[in-house]
Amino acid sequence: MRLLVANRGEIAVRILRTARELGLETVAVYSDADRLAPHVRLADRAVRLGPAPAAESYLRAGAIVQAALDTSCDAIHPGYGFLSEDAAFARACEDAGIAFAGPSPEHLEVFGSKHTAREAAIAAGVPLLAGTGLLSDVDEALARAADIGYPVMLKATGGGGGIGMRACASADELRAAWDTVRSVAAKSFASSGVFLERLVTRARHVEVQVFGDGLGEVMALGTRDCSLQRRNQKVVEECPAPDLPGAVRKQLGDSAVALCSSVRYRSAGTVEYVYDPDRGEAAFLEVNTRLQVEHPVTEAVYGVDLVAWMLRLAQGDRAMFRATPVARGHAVEARVYAEDPNAGHRPSSGLVTRADFPAGARVDTWVGPGTTVTTHYDPLLAKVICTGTDRAAALANLREALAGTRVDGVRTNLGQLRAAAADATFGSAAHDTSTLDGIEDTEPQIDVVRGGTMTTVQDWPGRTGFWHVGVPPSGPMDDLSLRLGNLALGNPEGAPGLECTVDGVTLRFSHAAMVCVTGAPTTVLVDGAEVPLWTPVEVPAGATLDVRACTAGLRSYVLVRGGVDVPEFLGSAATFTLGGFGGHGGRALAAGDVLRPGPEPAD
Repeated sequence: MRLLVANRGEIAVRILRTARELGLETVAVYSDADRLAPHVRLADRAVRLGPAPAAESYLRAGAIVQAALDTSCDAIHPGYGFLSEDAAFARACEDAGIAFAGPSPEHLEVFGSKHTAREAAIAAGVPLLAGTGLLSDVDEALARAADIGYPVMLKATGGGGGIGMRACASADELRAAWDTVRSVAAKSFASSGVFLERLVTRARHVEVQVFGDGLGEVMALGTRDCSLQRRNQKVVEECPAPDLPGAVRKQLGDSAVALCSSVRYRSAGTVEYVYDPDRGEAAFLEVNTRLQVEHPVTEAVYGVDLVAWMLRLAQGDRAMFRATPVARGHAVEARVYAEDPNAGHRPSSGLVTRADFPAGARVDTWVGPGTTVTTHYDPLLAKVICTGTDRAAALANLREALAGTRVDGVRTNLGQLRAAAADATFGSAAHDTSTLDGIEDTEPQIDVVRGGTMTTVQDWPGRTGFWHVGVPPSGPMDDLSLRLGNLALGNPEGAPGLECTVDGVTLRFSHAAMVCVTGAPTTVLVDGAEVPLWTPVEVPAGATLDVRACTAGLRSYVLVRGGVDVPEFLGSAATFTLGGFGGHGGRALAAGDVLRPGPEPAD
């Protein structure tokens, strides 16, 4: 069989590796932004789809089907996101004689809209939250909300991933949200239809992994908990879901199988529930008719390869139903995103200059040194998956694995993940979907408020001895100023610092730090108060250091006790902007960048 993978990033890499293990020939598709991406190199062949925007590349269903036909592919695996739950795409594949490694178009249709999924759930006897069908206008919404009782959640029927939903605690809030949610739904999905559900205020998100043969046989592969979320998107997931009453756990599995069996579900899917720990009740949310991002935790506990199962089933192999896998131990997954948790999870982009992942954990990733991360797509960089004989052991292994994970060049949520893995509420399974909102990245950081004309990371003696391979010397223009500032702070004299050309830089420090500004004459302010040059000064936690333009000469230097922690390239942390390497992302600093101070030297 020849397989086309209609996706990108870590899931494309993950599917391609399993396909290779199964001995399948593979074809990748890519946008202009991904022409050098790992999934393109992993596949036997690759086909360009179009420019970087997803609407012009990965969402072009016709172009993907044509690429499969042009390369004589027998099957398409959609991964997750993009077209993975698009019934028209699945039908186009099958109409072209290409197997769709996923549910049938009919399954995608019935579960693709929340109101039809809810109707199927009612018919199958699945427990439900109090709610409504599609609403015709705001007056009907207000009347039905009064019957259900506030708070309620106003949801778009085609929504997902936290898009197209609004919590409403009163009639005024519902009235204010009505037009907004309908507008978002119309722009983001195929329908502007909306409905209401009772809102569980201290909710846990739990789900059941299912796999069906398309003929009526469906197996449940345990539960997962995905309650650590930001903006209704999952960040940390685990299998099995902890601290569930036995009766609730059984109800979840039984109802998931009943629902999916009732439609003769095919391939991998997930039935999602909201669990109310105060009431001890679970209620149906939706069915995700695709492979979930968090599928590795189920694979780890049950010893299966869900991607391999999907590909085998697409070839007519149903041998996986001969025996039900047995759960062993516990698994937990943390998603590493290119985003800044301290700035509203603002996406980050740029050149990855270092990517270290732990050897003792499963890591599904698509990034490495030299990978360019853009904001055109989902910011997921990697998933770190750890196992243990029980939940406590799995969490301990996750903490150790995250401590050994590092990504430079783009801002990530690793600090928040490390804090979450150590959080007492999460550790005791008392968490809910709002818990992560109160967990902050408390690791020291230096925010670049203003980058100046040309501010770069430099060290001494810099990068030398590579002219023979076309790399000119890099390092500080005024090495004496950099070295003297470092020595004044107790740093090694060559520790990385900032070189500011003409104009200075504005930095905000999350933790108290000792700094020394040297070089050309300039004005230096700490929270508006002038401080001297060539003298170590303390910048309090939360304070801003403002280095103004040089009044004579061209370059000033900002040194921090401990140095600036960036990876070395060819033996130096110095930035070579023309070559695009060294320093922070191989470029000059810009507003929004985040730097990390290095460890303070021993006294």
